[in-house]
Amino acid sequence: MDDHQENAVRAATAEDAAAVRAVTDAAYHPYVARIGVVPQPMEADHGADIAAGRVFVTGEPVAGLVVVRPFPGHLALDSVAVHPDAHGRGVGRLLLRFVEAHARALALPEIRLYTNALMWENQRIYPRYGYDLVERRVDGPYDRLHYRKRLGL
Repeated sequence: MDDHQENAVRAATAEDAAAVRAVTDAAYHPYVARIGVVPQPMEADHGADIAAGRVFVTGEPVAGLVVVRPFPGHLALDSVAVHPDAHGRGVGRLLLRFVEAHARALALPEIRLYTNALMWENQRIYPRYGYDLVERRVDGPYDRLHYRKRLGL
């Protein structure tokens, strides 16, 4: 990504809905066979999430996105999706930095997320960005690892 793109994380608009679906599907599709179920982000109502101001995108065309939801005391990071064509270009790092800045701007002292236990790549990524494993919990067909990052606000 060039310097201009690197700073460009913006709220998604209705016009981004198709791109949000395409990037999410491309990012999560490889996990379907591994975990045996469709990952929840692939089944999300992207239009509703965009309308609610929960989706932020980067790139032109969209190369990556995050879906976040504020709660009292924490920001939930529901999804991070980077198109496979954009891997290795710093898109994920940019998005995780954005999420932290967004939580701080909302005066929320913690970010929480979970990932499927079989998405083992994430078990290497999140700790590198300061996320601590809190618990492992089975929720229906999903075996999830729950992480949090305290921001010290």
